[in-house]
Amino acid sequence: MPGRASVAVIGGSGFYELLSGGEEIKVETPFGAPSDPIVVGEVAGQQVAFLPRHGRDHRFPPHKIPYRANLWALRSLGVRQVLAPSAVGSLTVDCQPGTLIIPDQLVDRTTGRAQTYYDADRAVHVAFADPYCPRGRVQAAAAARAAGWAVEDSGTLVVIDGPRFSTRAESRWYAAQGWTLVGMTGHPEAVLARELALCYTSLSLVTDTDAGVMEGEGVTQAEVFAAFSENVARLRDLVLTIIAALPSERACPCPDALGGITLPFELP
Repeated sequence: MPGRASVAVIGGSGFYELLSGGEEIKVETPFGAPSDPIVVGEVAGQQVAFLPRHGRDHRFPPHKIPYRANLWALRSLGVRQVLAPSAVGSLTVDCQPGTLIIPDQLVDRTTGRAQTYYDADRAVHVAFADPYCPRGRVQAAAAARAAGWAVEDSGTLVVIDGPRFSTRAESRWYAAQGWTLVGMTGHPEAVLARELALCYTSLSLVTDTDAGVMEGEGVTQAEVFAAFSENVARLRDLVLTIIAALPSERACPCPDALGGITLPFELP
């Protein structure tokens, strides 16, 4: 069916296009319009949807991204598996810029972001102990290693509001908790995917060492964008490789995330 897709990529900073010659689709949702029209095209024999998280012109700062509309729009097109590349800072000297992390845990330090679809009629409580798709993580890490990436297949991503970067004191506190990465967009994206019973896998590219980890100048936007630009072509190729490796059957807990829960409305 035209416009349908089973896999989606939500691209982060510097990752504004993926599919050339795809079909552009405008989707309206109960939560407004997504960040941009969604482009659907074929990768490795399957239909894939691409959505630039910040918009093609980077008009949405992290705390203003229409996260609920983005995930809802993708599911309404048939998407059930989501890959989410993003730029992150490292909270440890062990993870240098250019390292790819496939995190297995998330800490929410945001405030004021709408982070649920179920905020009216009745409470819906989804399990979120393990925020990412276990099978997606395994496939992503294996593909990255085969492609020669320096990759870590676990780590904790702490998500802050932004758009400012952390102070040195904040950065040192995050690192003291044993957390690995700091970013601005991984939440509520991951939990909204879980509320829609989607498989969600984060591909976190380290672009900088956070302010409190090493002495010297603090993190700058120019530094982050430059590091992402150096790796974006390679990361784009990796994403396409991971898509080709993803199994069509979802033999993971994600499809059953809402099992036994009576929902207040029908999902798209």
